[in-house]
Amino acid sequence: MNHEKVEKSHPRVFEPAALILTIITAVFGSIIGMQIVTTLGVTPNTSIIGALIAMLIARIPIEIFKRFKSIHRQNLVQTSISAATFGAANSLLIPIGIPFLMGKTELIFPMLIGAALAMFVDAGILYKLFDSKLFPAKNTWAPGVATAESILAGDKGGKRAGLLGIGTGIGILGSFLHIPMSAFGVAFIGNIWALTMFGIGLMIRQYSVPWFGIDVNKLYIAHGIMIGAGIVALIQVSMLIFAKQKGASKSTENEVAAAIEADDAAFTRPIKEAKRALGLGFIAYLAIALIIAITGGMITHMSAGMLIGFMVFAAFAAFVHELIVGIAAMHSGWFPAFAVAFITLLIGMMIGFPPVALALLAGFSAATGPAFADMGYDFKTGHILRGEGKDKEFEVAGRKQQYVTAMIGFGVALLTVIVTYKGYFAQNLVPPIDTVYVSTIEAGASSDVALKLLLWAIPGAIVQFIGGPSRQLGVLFATGLLILTPYACWAVLSGILIRIIWTKAKGKEAEAPMSILAAGFIAGDALFSFFNSIFKMGK
Repeated sequence: MNHEKVEKSHPRVFEPAALILTIITAVFGSIIGMQIVTTLGVTPNTSIIGALIAMLIARIPIEIFKRFKSIHRQNLVQTSISAATFGAANSLLIPIGIPFLMGKTELIFPMLIGAALAMFVDAGILYKLFDSKLFPAKNTWAPGVATAESILAGDKGGKRAGLLGIGTGIGILGSFLHIPMSAFGVAFIGNIWALTMFGIGLMIRQYSVPWFGIDVNKLYIAHGIMIGAGIVALIQVSMLIFAKQKGASKSTENEVAAAIEADDAAFTRPIKEAKRALGLGFIAYLAIALIIAITGGMITHMSAGMLIGFMVFAAFAAFVHELIVGIAAMHSGWFPAFAVAFITLLIGMMIGFPPVALALLAGFSAATGPAFADMGYDFKTGHILRGEGKDKEFEVAGRKQQYVTAMIGFGVALLTVIVTYKGYFAQNLVPPIDTVYVSTIEAGASSDVALKLLLWAIPGAIVQFIGGPSRQLGVLFATGLLILTPYACWAVLSGILIRIIWTKAKGKEAEAPMSILAAGFIAGDALFSFFNSIFKMGK
C-alpha cells in the first residue's frame, strides 16, 4: 500500500481553489448528514464521495482544476466532507435534539455551544494522539484504508484499480442483497483476535432471543460489559502512558529517557505529547461542562456539591467516551457512539442528576467520539497516501493540513446547523436516537438497572484484562453486543475464516490483494448506503 511522495511539499488547504472546494463540499456534507440522520437515523460515510468529487473535478480541462489530480489535494477534499458530515449530524444535531424533544427549547443554544466546543476539543485531542503508542497509524482504521485505496486506484490504475473495482462491485452487490459488506471487508485487514470477539458479540446480540430467550440489550448486559471493559481499557491506557516512568527508580534518568526515545521512534507522535494532550483535553472538558452548566441555568437548580459532581462526571464521561469510541473505530471500523453515550446517561441517572442536567449530559457525551473516530479514519487515509510514515516530515506536515481542513469542515458544519436546525425541528425532524435518550430520562432510574450494570461489568473487565491493550477484546466484544446489524456476525466471522485459509495457502503474498479487495468491499458498501439513503429520502 506504499505510495511514494511526488510533491516536494504538501499542498495547503488555504490555496484559493482548495479552500473554495473545501467549503463547498463541507456544506454539502453537512446537509446530507443532517438529512439522513433525521430521516434514517444513521450517518453516511461521505469520504469516498468527497474523493470521487475531487477526481471528477481534476478531469475538467481547465488549468486550475488540474491541480486536483494530486492525491493529497483529493485527500483534503475527502477530509472536509467527512468531518462536516459527522460534525453536523452526530456532534451537533443529535445533542440539540434532546432538549427540543424534552420541551426545553431554551436549552438548545447552550447545548449547541457545549456540543460545538466538545467537537473541536475532541478532534484536537485525536490530532495529538494519532500515531502515538495509544492510537498507532499502523492499526486498522478500516474506512480510512478504503478511501486511500480508492484514491490510489484512481491515480495509478493498473492491477490495483482492477482489484479495487472487483471488490467495490462485490461490495455494492452484497449490500444490495442486505449483506453487511463493511463488516466482511474489515475482517480481512483488522486484528483477528479483536474482530473475532466483535463477531461473537454481534452474534450474541442478534441471536440471544431466539437461541436463549434473553434480550442482552433490555437486560443491560451489553451496557454493563462495556462499562467494565471501558474502565479496564482506561487503566490500560494509563499504564501505557506511565509505563516508562516506573523504571526511573531502577535505572538512571538518561537510560529512561533513551528508552522513551527509542519507543517513540516508531511513531510520529511522542508519548509525552499524547500525555499532555490528554491532560489538557480533560481540563478543556471540565471548562466546557462549566459553560454548559452556567448557560443551561443549572447553577440555580443544583447545590454546589452536585454542580461540582456534574462537572467532573461530565468531563470524565466525555473523556472516556471518546477513548472507547476511538478504540472501537480503530480496531473494527465501527463505533458505538450512541450506545456509549446512553451508558453515560444511565450512570448519570444512578448518581441522581436532575432531568435538565441529564439532558445536557447526554448531549455533551454524544458530541464527543464521532469527530475523534472520523478524524482517525481520515488521518489513516492520509498516512497511506503519504507513504505510511517513511518521510516523517512530510507525514506530519500533511496531517497538519488535514487537521486544519477538518477544523474548517467542523466550522462550516456548525454554521450550517445554526442556520437550518429550526427548519428541521419545525417539521419534527429529529435524530431517532434522541427519542431513546429522552424516554429514558423521563422513565427514571431504578436500583435494578444499577445492579445489572454492576454485575455484567465484571465479565467485561475480565475479558478486557485478558486481551490486553493491543487486542482490546472486551471493548470489541461489548461493541458487538451493542450493535444490532442483521447477519453482520456471519460477515465478520466468515471473512476471518476466508482470511486465515487464504493466508495459509498464499502466505505473505496474500496480504496486498486481500487489503485492496477488502477496501473495495467497504467502499462498495459505503457507496451503496449513501445513494440508497438519498433514494429513500426522495421517496
